[in-house]
Amino acid sequence: MVRVAAATYPAGVPESWSAWEDAVEGWVADAQADLLVFPEYGAMELAHLTRAEGLSDQMAAVSDALPRAWDHWATLAQRYGAHILAPSGPVREPQGYVNRAMFFAPNGKRQAHDKQVMTPWERDPMDMRPGAAPVLMETSLGRIGVQICYDAEFPFATRAMAEAGLDLLLVPSQTETLAGFHRVRIGAQARALEAQCFAVQSPTQGVSDSSVVLDENAGTAGVYAPPDLGFPDDGVVARGVMNQPGWTRATLDLAHLRRIREGGGVQGRAHWPEQFGGDSVALPRISVVDMR
Repeated sequence: MVRVAAATYPAGVPESWSAWEDAVEGWVADAQADLLVFPEYGAMELAHLTRAEGLSDQMAAVSDALPRAWDHWATLAQRYGAHILAPSGPVREPQGYVNRAMFFAPNGKRQAHDKQVMTPWERDPMDMRPGAAPVLMETSLGRIGVQICYDAEFPFATRAMAEAGLDLLLVPSQTETLAGFHRVRIGAQARALEAQCFAVQSPTQGVSDSSVVLDENAGTAGVYAPPDLGFPDDGVVARGVMNQPGWTRATLDLAHLRRIREGGGVQGRAHWPEQFGGDSVALPRISVVDMR
């Protein structure tokens, strides 16, 4: 069994590094889970530490702050014995800014995950670029993959992960509208259905007057399974209260998940090549990173 906690995370306005460190440790201490998931662009709250104004200055400030923030997240993962997907943020790379979420294991290992498909607003005015190719992580909890927000609305990366043994798909998101939230939520549930995996979505929440990116946020965290034998009929394992901050928790049975891939009502993972054109798409092989 794996205890997961997905955050509906409010945009903060930390007045100091110590205040931010105390705040995020409070979240981690309260989670009481093996796997914690935080949202896309949640790291933009770090821009408030420098009082940066304007989109470009805030992106630069967060990129500069993230290495220190990641070290704190690594400490928390070890202190609380948890696997943590920390909030993503813009990271300056040679090709431009990429949207990067960092995953931390309790043994001190960390792994970056970059967004692949940019929304129109990320293309202009943010000028974000696709990052490194996705990877799958071998952990003591199972095989874990990450699809950041809009990425979860496209199937091929998750399918490549499924071919490599995906168990848990983490979907951090940031959406201004309920329509945007539901697009990502539907994408997460579709990926859980076709890949026969669990999907865990964590969104931002609330309004921020100090952040250009986190000005408006809508949604709630959710944990999803393929709707099949032994799982909820609608595939919703757990869902938070819309637009209310806090943790959404669930305990997931990976052994049962693996059993239904062989003996469930359908076998979507195995039958993927039988769809029209399903055997004509050559997907890249996903690298598996050992986080144990």
